[in-house]
Amino acid sequence: MEAASKRQLKTLAEEMQAVSKGIEKVEQELTASENDGPVSDGFRKLLKGFLVDAEGDVKSLTYLYSEVGRNADALALFFGEDPARCPFEQVVSTLLNFVTMFRRAHEENIKQAELERKKAEKEAEKERMKLSPLRIDAGEEPSSPFRRKSK
Repeated sequence: MEAASKRQLKTLAEEMQAVSKGIEKVEQELTASENDGPVSDGFRKLLKGFLVDAEGDVKSLTYLYSEVGRNADALALFFGEDPARCPFEQVVSTLLNFVTMFRRAHEENIKQAELERKKAEKEAEKERMKLSPLRIDAGEEPSSPFRRKSK
């Protein structure tokens, strides 16, 4: 979550554009190598294989990028925000802040529950001590092996 909060959709778009331009340059290189004749046959074969894989990866990346945008918009709507006025970075930042505060509150609740449990144990121990047969009832003296009995 924290890593996502440091990413900007604009930067991702720029990186995707750079990858697409790179694919175009590879395609131009492949086209240019066709004029080289049989000397470049091995090169062209490898480049064609690379392009098939790379184009599939770029399509997948483009799809994932559009999914991120749709999910960010849906998340903004979920929080009652207008996606046009609430950019991706703000959505992720808000979500990160919420998760951080939720975890902190959860930890505090655990600590509070532990303190209350210990307090209840102490109270229960006090009650047991009050009800213990060793307590002194009104008018009774405790018997002790070291005390002389008066006659």
